[in-house]
Amino acid sequence: MTKPTHNLKTYTDQMGRSIQLQAKPQRIISLVPSQTELIYDLGAGDRLVGVSKYCIHPKAKVRKIAKIGGTKDANLSRIEALKPDIIIGNKEENTQADIIALAEKYPVWMSDIYTLADSLQMIRQLGELLQTQEKAEAISQKIATDFEQLRQIIAHPKKKALYLIWKDPYMAAAKDTFIDDMLYYAGFENVLNNQSRYPTLEAEEIQQLKPEVVLLSSEPYPFKTKHIDEIAQILPQATISIVDGELFSWYGSRLLKTPAYFKANFT
Repeated sequence: MTKPTHNLKTYTDQMGRSIQLQAKPQRIISLVPSQTELIYDLGAGDRLVGVSKYCIHPKAKVRKIAKIGGTKDANLSRIEALKPDIIIGNKEENTQADIIALAEKYPVWMSDIYTLADSLQMIRQLGELLQTQEKAEAISQKIATDFEQLRQIIAHPKKKALYLIWKDPYMAAAKDTFIDDMLYYAGFENVLNNQSRYPTLEAEEIQQLKPEVVLLSSEPYPFKTKHIDEIAQILPQATISIVDGELFSWYGSRLLKTPAYFKANFT
C-alpha cells in the first residue's frame, strides 16, 4: 500500500479496519452486487472500473464494466491490471484469503452487515468515502423513514416463517443474518431464531419446525413454482410462496424498494 503522507485521510470500515486515501477515489472496484448498485445510486458509477460477475444492477451499465471473477473467487491478476484506488467488499460475501491478499496492495473497505441499522451506516460511510455524502444521506433517510412506517403496520402476532435459500441440501436463513432482520420487517417470526447463520435442514427437521409460512428465495438458489409442490409434500399445512430474494438480502440502495414490496405482499 502507499506509504502515508500528510495528505492522507483515514477511514474506518465496518470491521474496524482503517484505510487511508490521498484523494477522492477515481478507480473503484466493487466485489459485492448490492454495493455495486449503491455506488451507481450514489452517483459514483462512472468511477467503477471493475465489478464481480454477480453484479447485475443496473443491468445496462454493469454490462460494460470489467468483471474480476466471483464474490468468492476474485481474479487477483485482473484486479491488479485495473489499478484500483479503492476496493469495496463485504465480510460475508468475500473470502478472507482474497481480502488479505488484496489489502496488501490496495485500500480495501469492508462492510459487515446483519441489520437494517448496519445497512444505513454502510450507506452513509460509503457516501463519505466516495465524497457523495448528500446522496447517501438522502437514500439512507428515505430507507429509514419507509421501514419505520412499515414497522408500525406489520402484523401482530407474527406468523412463524421459514426462509429457504438453497436446495440439495435445504439451507435456511437463521438469526445473525440480514435476512432475519428483513423477516421481522415483513411481519414474520423466524422459526430458526434459536440457530445461527445458514443451517442445513433435512425434511424431517423442516417438519419439526412447523412453520406457518415458507418463503422460497429467488436467489441464490433459483426456486421455481415446481418447488412449491415439493415443499408442500413436507409441510402440507403451510403457506408456501416464492419471494424476491434481492429485496430480502440486498442491503444497499435496493432497500428503497423493499418496504413497498413487503407492504404489498405481507401486510
